[in-house]
Amino acid sequence: MNKRILHHTIFWLLVTAVLTLFYGMGLPDYGVALMVILMLLPVHIGYFYAAAYWVIPKYLYRQKYVHLILALLSCTLLAALLFRVMEITIVDPYIYRILIKKDPAFTWHKLDGSFVEQLSKPVYIINALEQSNLVIWVAISLKFIKMWFEKRQLTVQSELSALKSQIHPHFLFNTLNNLYALTLKQSPQSPAIVLGLSDILRYMLYECGTDNVFLKRDVEIMQHYAALEKLRYEDRLDLNFSITGDIQTQRIPPLLMLPLLENAFKHGTSETIAEAWINIDLHLKEQKLKFKISNSKPPENNTGKTSGRIGLSNVRKRLELLFPYAHQLQVFDEEELFVVILDIDLNENIVKNENKNLNRG
Repeated sequence: MNKRILHHTIFWLLVTAVLTLFYGMGLPDYGVALMVILMLLPVHIGYFYAAAYWVIPKYLYRQKYVHLILALLSCTLLAALLFRVMEITIVDPYIYRILIKKDPAFTWHKLDGSFVEQLSKPVYIINALEQSNLVIWVAISLKFIKMWFEKRQLTVQSELSALKSQIHPHFLFNTLNNLYALTLKQSPQSPAIVLGLSDILRYMLYECGTDNVFLKRDVEIMQHYAALEKLRYEDRLDLNFSITGDIQTQRIPPLLMLPLLENAFKHGTSETIAEAWINIDLHLKEQKLKFKISNSKPPENNTGKTSGRIGLSNVRKRLELLFPYAHQLQVFDEEELFVVILDIDLNENIVKNENKNLNRG
């Protein structure tokens, strides 16, 4: 609330300064121009807040468009009327006293014609409509732009939340399947799998609620997951996980890369009867992230179909929302291997940047 009051105060000060500058060009004294603008400013302020914080929320949000148009027209006419009344009773006499007649006793009664005649002159009415509406509709346009950004952010956040929520049950389903297979064999590794799984789920439930997490932590979870899978496949799996670059302080949307790793195990290693391999390479330079993961494929899996993989589809959609113009996801489905290469400019996180803009606004 304090930030909003400050921003609105700054806006009206800028409006006052700009109007004084333009209005003062036709006067010999900018001090007189400032006084005139300050006299008329309450009309501008009242008009804006009535339209922006009463009419628009009451009718536009409820899709009552006829009522909206009628209410805005009423506000426009009322503002023009008040603007003209202020000109006749305060502004014009002030200008006449100071600049034209230079008569300290000059009032609107000495103007040409009666009050009604002054009020009803078409040229003055048109002038009042123009002057009372110019500033207000600039301000309302800025408000509409802010509303559009807020709505867009809410839409993106809801889509991201839905996509992120898909990861949890999908990941849990696959991992429980692995645990089930080990328990059937009465493997002594089952308790370690359960313990490792609980740590990963704790991360998903309690640390992934924010827009961004530390890259180091996200990588740790991938390493834990890879270690759990390594327990299952033992020597049958050749797993290499290399990291280059400083990942300590960089932040990233949570669980963005884990589905790619899970995909490599599910559609590569778990379907391979003979020895399998997975190579993972994560490279970070400044804020440019390159994540490459490749895995072997069983001969019977060489169908070339990747569209049915939930994890890969989920990652694509999240990237389109989070980094619409700052990512590249390449998929190579070859005869004996499957490769995914992800390039991201982490500085172009649209959700992070919009949050910053909204906080400033």
